[in-house]
Amino acid sequence: METSLHRQLKSYYAPNADCEEITLGSYRIDAVDGDRLIEIQHGSLGAIRDKVRCLLKEHDVHVVKPIPIRKYLVKRKKKNGEPISARFSPSRGSVFDLFDDLVHFTNVFPHPRLTLEVALTIQEEHRIARKPRRWRGKDYRVEDRVLRSVEEQIELNTAADLLNLIPGKLPTPFHTKHLAEAAGVQRWLAQKMAYCLRNTGAITLVGKEKNALLYEIAAQDQAAA
Repeated sequence: METSLHRQLKSYYAPNADCEEITLGSYRIDAVDGDRLIEIQHGSLGAIRDKVRCLLKEHDVHVVKPIPIRKYLVKRKKKNGEPISARFSPSRGSVFDLFDDLVHFTNVFPHPRLTLEVALTIQEEHRIARKPRRWRGKDYRVEDRVLRSVEEQIELNTAADLLNLIPGKLPTPFHTKHLAEAAGVQRWLAQKMAYCLRNTGAITLVGKEKNALLYEIAAQDQAAA
């Protein structure tokens, strides 16, 4: 079922309501702005990988990946009931959360006709409480997600754009611990970042130090290709 977040973002990016939910061949396109096709993907980028690859043969495609940098959590006992709690989640997101999903999209991005936009947002997450269960799991289900605001929009076109997200200067060579420290993320996410940067041509594998793979930044013309 379509979320409020998805509907709101379609309206945010489409020039007008007539440019939303356009049929193109066998595909439904979220929005169209002139000659540019816009796809809003809150879920996995891997789920639209084949669709985007096909559309890129003849069209410019703009994929928007909304990432919540803050979430306001609203919990109810039942649908449309009164909230039993409402608060901001203590956890925060960042642009680097993109890499957790980009690992499933590196055989599409980069592409000369593709723009990947990270929309850093503040969202509401509406939850319905579940009765306690005997097995481990969440005590709620997500009923809806609602857009509060778009705080920042970051457009990525090349592998070099991915590399430019990382603040500061990496040593030569570097490993994923250096990458984690530079980006301020956990090591597991830095490993996914390294995978994406390597597969898109932004960095190259140059050796190994004990169990750590060593990388160097690729030549700028190669990373921008």
